[in-house]
Amino acid sequence: MLLIYLAVINIVTFAAFGMDKRAAVKNKWRTRESTLLGLCAIGGAIGGLTGMYVFHHKTKKPAFFVGIPGMIVIHILLILAFSNLIFK
Repeated sequence: MLLIYLAVINIVTFAAFGMDKRAAVKNKWRTRESTLLGLCAIGGAIGGLTGMYVFHHKTKKPAFFVGIPGMIVIHILLILAFSNLIFK
């Protein structure tokens, strides 16, 4: 179940970065940075990081180029911690 959730949230986050980049280029309505970072925080950090570099979007903002890799590390540590509790 966790893997399905992570797959879906990462696809959604990746798409959100793509849609925001497209909106930026077309000078249209934008997705809030807090929304993009929030999607990353709830498990979509890998999709967010991938979206950043595929779409060349938000790559110069410290909240993104430092924050998202930090979230990935935290997510990995949480998964490892919970897996040790479950599989002891």
